[in-house]
Amino acid sequence: MKRKLLVIGSGGREHAIGKKLLQSPLVETVYCLPGNAGMVIDGIQLVDRNESDQKFIASFCQEKEISWVFVGPEVPLIDGLVDFLETKGIKAFGPKKNAAIIEGSKDFAKQLMAKYDIPTANYETFTDRDDAIAYLSTQELPIVIKADGLAAGKGVVIAQTIEEATQAVDDNLLNNVFDSEEPKIVIEEFLVGKEFSLLSFVGDSFVYPMVAAKDHKAIFDGDKGPNTGGMGVFTPVPYVTDSVYQASLSKIVSPTVDAMKKEGRAFQGILYTGLILTKDGPKVIEYNARFGDPETQVLLERLETDLVEVIESILDDQSLEVSWKNIGFDLGVVVSAKGYPNSYEKGRPLNIDTTNKEVNLFFAGVAKKNDSLVSNGGRVFMAESSGATLEEARRKVYEWLSKQQLTDFYYRTDIGK
Repeated sequence: MKRKLLVIGSGGREHAIGKKLLQSPLVETVYCLPGNAGMVIDGIQLVDRNESDQKFIASFCQEKEISWVFVGPEVPLIDGLVDFLETKGIKAFGPKKNAAIIEGSKDFAKQLMAKYDIPTANYETFTDRDDAIAYLSTQELPIVIKADGLAAGKGVVIAQTIEEATQAVDDNLLNNVFDSEEPKIVIEEFLVGKEFSLLSFVGDSFVYPMVAAKDHKAIFDGDKGPNTGGMGVFTPVPYVTDSVYQASLSKIVSPTVDAMKKEGRAFQGILYTGLILTKDGPKVIEYNARFGDPETQVLLERLETDLVEVIESILDDQSLEVSWKNIGFDLGVVVSAKGYPNSYEKGRPLNIDTTNKEVNLFFAGVAKKNDSLVSNGGRVFMAESSGATLEEARRKVYEWLSKQQLTDFYYRTDIGK
């Protein structure tokens, strides 16, 4: 019997997941809650409810006979949506609340790595402002200050001066800019090297690692300016050689999955390891408990195995051979509202060509107005393409972007350079 599936979330990540699921011959319908207006172009059906409404989600699944749920974003995972659905007899893909803490608390993640000798930066955790400032005075610059809890990709400051570091401490511990119940920060050494993301499908008995990807978080060209949720991405990553990839799996990914089991927090879902290749080998910068955005949009384009079969192999604990494209590159550029990640206007008309077969569009911050798409968020959409070389994939995306009416929007011009 063909599946009816529900994806939770509203961003470009969920658009990519829903689109990939719909490509499966095993699927009849993909719903997305709440989704966004751009997803409809690819046949995804929207469910206009808040992703925090667990009771409605469960009743919707029962009413529509949903086969299983794919939980995209971090907040519903950390709020225990997977646990709640399981109590109602509904299958859900994603970690339970006690495992999603690997993203929900930077302090937990650092303690886990310290306990199990998983390579990462040296650090200390603080809740007291004066203690944090005193510690800063003993450390070398630049230094990294991270909000302990969720911050939508904006909780990390790389401070070049003691003034910047002090401001980051005050923002978190005095001003509580991320509205935490108990403000807490992690201060850690600045690691020098090249960053990359390595994501894995994680089941009870096996791990399916994906291809390495490179995300650009800073808003401006040259990786300058404040961090965002991500402004562009490409995969594979030339400097992630096979030896670096294997070291990342054997020294970081596998030990992390094992550590979570030993802690009674078995992880099932997508484990995102944000890594940096240092002179001492790969080290962990951060963990996420779900697909990254924008990494999802390029990674799923390279997945050759049916995504439905991959997810069901994990839900049923039946191992599967997962195959990926092993030639060429995929690259995506995010188009954002002008002003993002600070204040920005919404409701700007989006006059773009959605018919180009060489460029995939994944929508995020969009809404519908008078039968047309308008901007409705900071990151508005991604343009993505593939090529035999990184330069070819890059050229296709930027040529398409250059032909669109995007004067009210912004994008980086150096992704993949």
